[in-house]
Amino acid sequence: IRSARQCGARFVETGDIAGLVAALEREPHVTLLVLTRLAVTYDLLPLETAREAVRLARARGVRVYVDDAGGARVGPAVFDQPKTLELGADLGATGLDKYGTVGPRLGLLAGDASLVAAVRARAFEFGLEARPMLYPAVARSLAGYRAERVRTLVATTRKVGEALRGVFGARLHVTPVTAQLRAEDVLALAMERAGVATPPIVPIEATAALAMLLLEDYGVLTVHFAGMPPGTSSLLLKFIPPETLERFGGADALAKAVDSSLDRLAALLRDRAALSALLLGATASSGGGAAPPPDA
Repeated sequence: IRSARQCGARFVETGDIAGLVAALEREPHVTLLVLTRLAVTYDLLPLETAREAVRLARARGVRVYVDDAGGARVGPAVFDQPKTLELGADLGATGLDKYGTVGPRLGLLAGDASLVAAVRARAFEFGLEARPMLYPAVARSLAGYRAERVRTLVATTRKVGEALRGVFGARLHVTPVTAQLRAEDVLALAMERAGVATPPIVPIEATAALAMLLLEDYGVLTVHFAGMPPGTSSLLLKFIPPETLERFGGADALAKAVDSSLDRLAALLRDRAALSALLLGATASSGGGAAPPPDA
């Protein structure tokens, strides 16, 4: 939405072909179609849907940009889908810090040369350009990419998902490449174990608390602990390196860690001060804070 505003456009979101058709018929001046192959929910856009969306856009002279942060590698490597520009896009972009590449954290844009040049110029205006000193790292990251590594990461994640399914049953939400405990289920499970009827916190706080407990007891670092929540409030397990899982003790050990941390969360639900200390720190939970500055 903010990006659209920056260029004086209006953002219209659709979730299927019927919605796209309706939007194209309703909106008189569509200039760009943006496709996200792998959504923040980690559901994959079906290939036939992507191709039909591109066809509809082309028929109306609308340019196509593929936001392919994770899909650029996951689509071809795991689901035998075409590469980004093979979908028929004018432009496509991906990141280099996950899903089989090793960094640096920046965006890689490709496509129509004149459009890439225009986007690059605007990136310089905003100070968002990739510094030349990073180019060698980009080249090494791309040269070292192997599709087999992505398949290995997904297979390891599925193994963890199977172990978690044995503990949490149908409450575990699975997508083609992830296993998730949704925030609402994290809170519900903790409340059931605690025998609590009224939720003392909201779901995303339950996920944050679970993340803190996993760190305290098992040294597990999660996105939620780092304060950079993704597009979901779920406890999200994805693209787990087998080497990391082996060091932890295997899939069953990780599932047991999540289960034990949920037990600890359940025990904390009746102690508001302890929950506040866990989420915000001891000073915040006691109502204290930094001392006021002395008078000038």
